[in-house]
Amino acid sequence: MSLSFLWALLVKDPLIILATIFMGSISVCVSFFDPDHRICDAIARRWAGWLVSIAGIKLRVRGLENIDPNQSYVFAGNHLSLYDTPVILSSVPNRFLFLVNERYVKIPFLGTHLRRTGHFSVNREDVRGSLRILTQAAAAMRQRGVSVLLFPEGARALDEIGEFREGAAYIAVKAGVPVIPFALTGTREVLPIGSVHVKGGPVELVFGPPIATDGYALKNRAELNRQLFDAVSRLLREARS
Repeated sequence: MSLSFLWALLVKDPLIILATIFMGSISVCVSFFDPDHRICDAIARRWAGWLVSIAGIKLRVRGLENIDPNQSYVFAGNHLSLYDTPVILSSVPNRFLFLVNERYVKIPFLGTHLRRTGHFSVNREDVRGSLRILTQAAAAMRQRGVSVLLFPEGARALDEIGEFREGAAYIAVKAGVPVIPFALTGTREVLPIGSVHVKGGPVELVFGPPIATDGYALKNRAELNRQLFDAVSRLLREARS
């Protein structure tokens, strides 16, 4: 048994669990007095920053100049690891809502935070229900002026990038907002699929220029989805360079 594994098992993992319980509990309590969820959002960002630090991640973020903090976007990119979430949450300047797999809302403290603060959960097997959630997310963007972030692959990819579903394109067209593509590298090495051994190491997060949705209709969202996939693929090549 390696020293790094023991350090993760005895130090990193307990600290991550304690940070999640502590910040999740605070978020739930605050949510009763925070109707627009601004304080809860700040708490979640602090939690994410703690998890990045606990893991020992050396994070490099590029492309923030492509993001207007006062603009609503659909953020969409590749999905490698459960650690993608704290990395992105600690880096994106805009307030945003997650679209997550419904199993994550069943996780103690984390799931309660997601439910109390208006994030959206999706059952990938329920097509009609998923379409309803996508429509609700677009409506929330128009009404509240927030952004939405999702992983168009629908799950962690076995390779560096998998096939994109059309959810991100659907929400962007429905809400009439641009899409910001992003690419992640290194998070799978931090926390591989099926592992509880959290490692440190370099992580790269690259944001691309916004993709305008002007002129797109729902009927041709597949074209926008292809454009998004191509943009994320280019960013991945840039992140590796």
